[in-house]
Amino acid sequence: MNITYIIGLVLALVVFFLGCITNVNIGPNGAAAAAVEGPIAVHIENLWNFFDAASIFIVIGCTLAIVVASFPPKTLASIPKHFGVMLNANKFNPMNIIDELVDLAQTARKNGLLALESKANEQKDPFFKQAIMLIVDANDPDKVRAILENDIECMSSRHEDSAALYDKASSVAPAFGMVGTLVGLINMLRSMDVSSGGGDLGSSMATALVTTLYGCILAHMIFGPIANNLRIRDGEEVLCKEIIVEGIMSIQSGENPKALREKLLTYIPQGMREEGSKAAGGE
Repeated sequence: MNITYIIGLVLALVVFFLGCITNVNIGPNGAAAAAVEGPIAVHIENLWNFFDAASIFIVIGCTLAIVVASFPPKTLASIPKHFGVMLNANKFNPMNIIDELVDLAQTARKNGLLALESKANEQKDPFFKQAIMLIVDANDPDKVRAILENDIECMSSRHEDSAALYDKASSVAPAFGMVGTLVGLINMLRSMDVSSGGGDLGSSMATALVTTLYGCILAHMIFGPIANNLRIRDGEEVLCKEIIVEGIMSIQSGENPKALREKLLTYIPQGMREEGSKAAGGE
């Protein structure tokens, strides 16, 4: 579970709502209020000041509509999958992959590359299985590397397209917040027309300001973190697949399993390397 995303989002929402309903009565200007309410006063009813149906329609409705208009149905249908990937922080574990590759190297060293075919059939990861089968089928090393690296590049490009969906929403939401501000100001100015008998200036001004607030919240508290987390997951998956490529190429060349582990550990942070070395020493 991606606990940092959940903690950050919940904390941001809590701080925002506390800011909306809390008054701090300190200093010369707050002395009178402090005598009545105390130094800190909470007014739950203030939350209604930040609800405006017109702003919701303008910002949320138009943002979603533009996102739908900007991307093909296939990308939009993958949105639930995006959340699953984003929230699964432990999906890609490079140490497990290194251990598997060292095990494959030991098998290949004892029984030859053909013995890896049964190992390939046990793999749940299609990329890992494909990589093993490419060397089992005695393909040219340059061809094997080219195929696998092209696969990684295409995968990363698809992931970037997914993150771009949330980048688009993040850029559109504040823009429609400004559109809502203009709508509110226009309505307010028309309500000030004496010939029309006046109007509810407060409601129009509220729409003008709240739409900008909604746009900022959607962009920086919702869509921005999602795009960033998807790119983090992409980086983790790319790293694991790069380790697979390097490990498979080393196995094909007949590299010593111990030397292979040392080489692959250089792809990961020092702390994880030390854990990996301890695990290897305990075997």
